[in-house]
Amino acid sequence: MKNLFNKKNICIIVGVLITYGVLFGLISANVINSYYKGIITFALINVILAVSLNLIVGFTGQLCLGHAGFMSIGAYVSAIITQKAHMPFVASILIGAVVACILAALVGYPTLKLTGDYFAITTLAFCQIIQIVIMNIDTVGGARGLTGIPTKTTFTVAFIFMIASIVIIKNIINSSQGRAMLSIRENEIAAESMGINALKYKMMAFVIAAFFAGLAGGLYAHYSGYIKPDLFDFNKSIDYLTFVVFGGMGSLSGSIISAIMLTFLPELLRSMGDFRMVIYPLALILLMIFRPEGLFGDKEISLKIFGKLIPRKKSDDREEA
Repeated sequence: MKNLFNKKNICIIVGVLITYGVLFGLISANVINSYYKGIITFALINVILAVSLNLIVGFTGQLCLGHAGFMSIGAYVSAIITQKAHMPFVASILIGAVVACILAALVGYPTLKLTGDYFAITTLAFCQIIQIVIMNIDTVGGARGLTGIPTKTTFTVAFIFMIASIVIIKNIINSSQGRAMLSIRENEIAAESMGINALKYKMMAFVIAAFFAGLAGGLYAHYSGYIKPDLFDFNKSIDYLTFVVFGGMGSLSGSIISAIMLTFLPELLRSMGDFRMVIYPLALILLMIFRPEGLFGDKEISLKIFGKLIPRKKSDDREEA
């Protein structure tokens, strides 16, 4: 409990509360209009997708190209449960996340035993299969999409789930399981020779990443009120992978910042018309040329600067005579 309220954690908690308070105040006062509130909410959802994908790609070293597929499962399952069964919103998105988690276990167990790019190809195929299956199910709208989803996701709800996701994934990375995942990323053969069950920890990372992707899908569905298979295609998986690579594989700070930046960047460039389709990829190309490891590499943002704002208790205070 003592470590929970150390200087570093106090700075983080204060920073989170200030960020939420400022944004909530601006939204409530209509300084931020409904359009930009939507962009902010989508950015928060993208952060969940980025940090969860980084767990399997950046921290475990397994290339996953099907993250959007698990997002679609969470989106459709939670939306159907909310519409048909009239279950509470939080329960529905958690059930959707669990279903995504179960499917990830079924897909991951046989494919994570393979080496090389087979896992990436399998997850890509899974994403395509899910999209085609949904398109051919009329009860969920087929290719037309599913409409009339209750809009339960608010800025506050998305913010809370984003913070919870970051905290959980950060704790996993800092645990013994997280260190095992890192050792697999560095050298899987050496990790196994030290007694680490590589399949177990790769499965763990993959299933956890799928859970949070499904959670993000549920939040997305209940914010937009409408979903269709094309929203979760292969291109979306590449977008989420771009968040991870742009920010730095193995850096949660990088994933958070890149997800926010790359969500807002297309909107900021919208006034440039067709030129934005040149500027956006050009910026990514330049980054990969001059900083191939991403913005942060595998480093995290240091809070030492912020920690200096809190005065230290002097241990050598002397009593006045």
